[in-house]
Amino acid sequence: MTKILDRTEASKVGALHEGKTIVFTNGCFDILHVGHVRYLAAARRLGDVLVVGLNSDDSVRQLKGPGRPLNPEEDRAEILAALEAVNHVVVFNEKRATNLVRELAPNIYAKGGDYTTDTLDPDEVAALREIGARIEILPLVRGKSTTGLLKSNSAAMKLRLGVLGSGKGSNFRAIMEAIKEGWVEAEVRIVISDVEDAGILKLAHEFDVPSRYVPPGRFRTKLESEIEHQIVQILRDRDVELVVLAGFMRVLKEVLLNAFPGRIINIHPSLLPKFRGLYAWTQALNAHEKVTGCTVHYVDAGVDTGEILGQRTVAILPDDTAERLHARIQTAEHLLLPSVIAEIARKRSNRSSTSDERDKRG
Repeated sequence: MTKILDRTEASKVGALHEGKTIVFTNGCFDILHVGHVRYLAAARRLGDVLVVGLNSDDSVRQLKGPGRPLNPEEDRAEILAALEAVNHVVVFNEKRATNLVRELAPNIYAKGGDYTTDTLDPDEVAALREIGARIEILPLVRGKSTTGLLKSNSAAMKLRLGVLGSGKGSNFRAIMEAIKEGWVEAEVRIVISDVEDAGILKLAHEFDVPSRYVPPGRFRTKLESEIEHQIVQILRDRDVELVVLAGFMRVLKEVLLNAFPGRIINIHPSLLPKFRGLYAWTQALNAHEKVTGCTVHYVDAGVDTGEILGQRTVAILPDDTAERLHARIQTAEHLLLPSVIAEIARKRSNRSSTSDERDKRG
């Protein structure tokens, strides 16, 4: 008899191993990890023969949703069968292993420590009692779980942001809310401000994001070289991939630009290339424009001259003041900046997936 059994063959396991203690366990095993290996070895030590009931692909989807399993049932069965501790693998299509328990009639039923005898499926428990099987709850392998691996992988896939701001932090808030809502696959690793009492630092505390105040030095519109070096080190210590200028009122120079080439973006309150520099909304009003807006662009050595990544338009109304127009532009910014970050994160994820696929093809 082979290790991977169909249901007809599974019903003959008892006769094949007559006089031996048969241990049964079941699960999805869609990411087989060392926690599983140790658990299965412990289950095998409870008796002479270990039979693993493996949820089919349809069964896993019923239990865990349409995104699972991560590996098809044929692969999962083959991997389990390759383990020395496992004697037989049986794929079952039902949501629960109740019928398989009755067919196998094992002596011992093993389950991991994330269950108790009270939280096991009642129908499975009833079937085990019918056949007189003993239930054994095995301790979890600490720090080794499928849930933990998925969370770790999800965190690793998120675009790691460092946000620099000088003001209230409304664009930072928009980023954080988009992340919390789940449509931006990113995480803010650090918030840095050149203003000690800036609102963005208070917001960072509210969102439980690490933050730093960095004294800007003696210049009004730029940072001293030593300060830029300090910021670079802070960003690197937090493993930042993309630097986001969200109302940061300093022009960046060579140190930061060279440390993060093509990885710094800025939100500007005009439809670039029009109206670069400060108070761009006032420039648009004074020029009697009918439409203005906001732009997200890569930061280069010029002032608001980098490659444009996205724009949103804002109509200028006949009775607009600079304050009213600026407020509407900021509303547009709060939509544009997270959407551009989401697109950068999506492209990064696609590149990673393509690279992984090339590695698999070898």
